[in-house]
Amino acid sequence: MNLLKHLIVILIAVPTLHASGSSALSEKKGLTLEGARKVIAAAEAYAKQHSAPGGAIAVVDDGGNLMALVRLDGTFSAGPRISIGKARTAVLFKKPTKVFEELINKGRTTMVALEDFTPLQGGIPIVVGGEIVGGIGVSGASSAQQDEEVAIAGAEAAKQFSADPVTTAQPTATYFPKERVDAAFSTGTELYGLEGKYTIITSRRDSPGMIEVHEEESDLIYVIRGSATFITGGTLLDGKKVAENEIRGSQLNGGGAQSLAAGDVIVVPAGTPHWFKEVQAPLLYYTVKVR
Repeated sequence: MNLLKHLIVILIAVPTLHASGSSALSEKKGLTLEGARKVIAAAEAYAKQHSAPGGAIAVVDDGGNLMALVRLDGTFSAGPRISIGKARTAVLFKKPTKVFEELINKGRTTMVALEDFTPLQGGIPIVVGGEIVGGIGVSGASSAQQDEEVAIAGAEAAKQFSADPVTTAQPTATYFPKERVDAAFSTGTELYGLEGKYTIITSRRDSPGMIEVHEEESDLIYVIRGSATFITGGTLLDGKKVAENEIRGSQLNGGGAQSLAAGDVIVVPAGTPHWFKEVQAPLLYYTVKVR
């Protein structure tokens, strides 16, 4: 994957760093409402990419106060309350909640007497510039492990924030080492995104998929490994809306076939049906979604 070098350095916004002298007061970072919403958006995107069946996602500030909460379709009623508890526990105790669940399972049951304490896997501190600025909690995915994975995806998004989420930012670069990119390709996940503009996904496909139509997003597909027969155009006959601005189906009338192999690039405009009809696995490719 030598071509990764040309794709994994992406410009994002971070703040100008300011030197500070000795003082009786520190310059404390704080998570803004916009920042909390971006954390939730990243967690939602991960849940969607990995077919999480539902869930509640909560973000709290560094004092454990609720800032934002999303309850996805199909989430059980107690999900929001549990997700808030996980987020608070992660930030107030400055550790992932999985740590406490494992301690209790090993016999330290007296910990359950602590106040504001939800020792269930799925809570992660949100760290920016080495400081904990909040916490994210997730409840209601397919497993405790997936709860944590969705929460980690949200917390990871905060690392792209400016050191002071309120200040004006200047451009710099974000680097993704080969190990992290390879790990992302092993399952397929969102690598980076700029809300409302574009998303870069490390995509993996081991078998043919359904016919898809993205109503508001154009896809740029760059193949890294494997090959496929890719169909574009035509008319989707049995399309059903599976998410916002996304339609899928299994019956296509017309369309043109294109053979894709490593090094190929194809651009699919918004509203165009497209389909991986045949796949030589593993098919690894970057998908850049642009609004």
